[in-house]
Amino acid sequence: MTTSTSTIRTTRVAFEAHTSRDMATVVERCRAELAKEGFGVLCEIDVQAKLREKLGTEREPYLILGACHPPSAQLALDAAPEVGVLLPCNVTVSREHGETVVRAMNPESALAMIDAPALAAVALEVGAALRRVVAAVVAH
Repeated sequence: MTTSTSTIRTTRVAFEAHTSRDMATVVERCRAELAKEGFGVLCEIDVQAKLREKLGTEREPYLILGACHPPSAQLALDAAPEVGVLLPCNVTVSREHGETVVRAMNPESALAMIDAPALAAVALEVGAALRRVVAAVVAH
């Protein structure tokens, strides 16, 4: 059975977990768990392919999923329109040192940059949802 190799680590930037599962499985699980939490994936950026194309360099796979939770995005934009520069909530899946790593942005830190007290509740709600996503993706 493939399992996570560590617990979720919370930093100022992200919620992070490592797993021995393959990248494709983790990406599929990310999409499913994001949908369960009410997020849609607005965009996908294959960083490995883009750096190969633009710089001719090789690196391990690194994918960015731009996730949006529409009700929270609307609340945040109503409270402070400039919050749009911090949207969508990025979730990354990458291969690092033989493991697959999933990270989701920590919205509490990001939204704290904007002086709008109404954003704190949105950040807490979205942060809790993204943490659940990361936990579910690497769960047994």
